[in-house]
Amino acid sequence: MPKRGKKYRESAGLYEAEKQYDSVEALELVQKTAKANFDETVEISVKLGVDPRHADQQVRGAVVLPHGTGKTRKVLVMAKGEKVKEAEDAGADYVGLEEYVEKIQKESWFEFDVVVATPDVMNVVGRLGKVLGPKGLMPNPKSGTVTFDLARAIAEIKAGKIEYRLDKTSIIHAPIGKVSFGTEKLVENYRTLMEAIIKAKPAAAKGQYLRSIVVSSTMGPGIKINTGKPVD
Repeated sequence: MPKRGKKYRESAGLYEAEKQYDSVEALELVQKTAKANFDETVEISVKLGVDPRHADQQVRGAVVLPHGTGKTRKVLVMAKGEKVKEAEDAGADYVGLEEYVEKIQKESWFEFDVVVATPDVMNVVGRLGKVLGPKGLMPNPKSGTVTFDLARAIAEIKAGKIEYRLDKTSIIHAPIGKVSFGTEKLVENYRTLMEAIIKAKPAAAKGQYLRSIVVSSTMGPGIKINTGKPVD
């Protein structure tokens, strides 16, 4: 076992490692156990009882957190024609097409957090599938990042829209805010995300859907939430 630092050991003494807490208490503990000298991000990890190898058991979507994530997200819009100006007017950080495809391919440029594309350029954007896909950055209609309504897409992202998706180990990882948000805002963000994940349960999923829910700060320990009452 690796030796833990003093701050981590102090945090670990504030909660019971195997206990499942209600969501409000868990998020209060996350704030108490955050000991870093910066405003730590609060993250959630949800283990689901689905098999990500099957297309009919995928869990993926997007949701606008009512209080955002505490991070300003940079948006790259892939578009052409009049949609370029629309994206610029809506506040996109980068707008273009071929030049950014080339920049990403040749320079491994990733100075952005989200990629939005219009449907008519997806044949070009598709060239980046092997690069953007593994990073979870490939535009997708299900998450609202393939659309002609660029103004709305950009506004939602800037307001706190996040994507959630199942990884290869059947876990969804997502940020729900900063420690400085306080309990009320963190709870509202948590509930919004969890309600979306529960609603997205695939029809093909069998048995227990929510296997485990853990919240933690960037440098803090993981605190378990009662899967029997995920949204209390």
